[in-house]
This record gives sequence, C-alpha cells and structure tokens, in this order.
Amino acid sequence: MDVDRFKQYNDAFGHDEGDKVLGLELGADDFIMKPFGMRELVARVRAISRRCYERSAPRASASFSIGGVEVLPAELRAKLPNGDVVELSLREVNLLSTFAAHPGAVLDRDTLFGACWGVGKYPNSRTLDQHIAKLRKKIEHDRKAPAIIRTVRGVGYRYDG
Repeated sequence: MDVDRFKQYNDAFGHDEGDKVLGLELGADDFIMKPFGMRELVARVRAISRRCYERSAPRASASFSIGGVEVLPAELRAKLPNGDVVELSLREVNLLSTFAAHPGAVLDRDTLFGACWGVGKYPNSRTLDQHIAKLRKKIEHDRKAPAIIRTVRGVGYRYDG
C-alpha cells in the first residue's frame, strides 16, 4: 500500500472516509468498519456472493456439441461419444463454449482468459495450459493427438469444428 497516498486520503477525507475510499479505489468490493453487527456482516457476504455467482454463471444453459461431445452447461457435465459422462468445472464449460462459438478461429490466450476468468484478469501464464490439459484428459479420445482442442504454437488454441 502506498503510504503517501494513504496519508493524502486521510488528510483530505478524514480517517474513516479516507480508509473506505482508499480501500474501494484499490479494488475492494465492499468495506466494513469496526464495530459492526453480525447481521450486517452476513448481509454483505451474501450480497457479494450473489454478485460473484451472477458473474460466473454458465453463459449457455442449453446443451451444445463440440467434437462429438455433448456439453450440458446447466449440469456442469459432458456426455462423451462412448456414452460416458464426465464432470466439468465452470471454467471448462466456459472454455468449451468459447471454442464452440468460434469454430476454426485461433483463439489467443487473452481472448480465452477474458472468456473464462473475466476481462482484464490474467492468471499465471501456465494456468490456461493446465486447464486445457485437464480438459483434454476428460474429453479427448487420444490426449497425445487431440482432435477437439488443438494447440497453435506461439498463438493459442483452436477448435476445428
């Protein structure tokens, strides 16, 4: 935290308001000062949870198919061509949905990060690769020669449709 900036806010707004403004401007979703009541705390946690759930809810509720795999977003599952059903994470559903919406297009890392983690969110550079590898284990017939999600070296990934 920038101490000079903190002092500047406290001088300008007073101790309580300066703390709140600085916290919110540094990225906090909410701010609560002590002492606080338990009901207020629970209400604030519920409100933030609702906002987080709304942002992370699967974009597609209807099932769709990608590479012979039927994806069931509302259930966070996929039916493989052999009849097996696999459990998917929300990010895996969002990845598959993004690929299905752009068949043949090479999707770069930033596009996939934006679709699955949120615009402006850039997790560890290997995070996307690890999610793709885990997804391939679940849905690809042959992980060593993937047919659904292909790597485009130096650029990103592609679903050929």
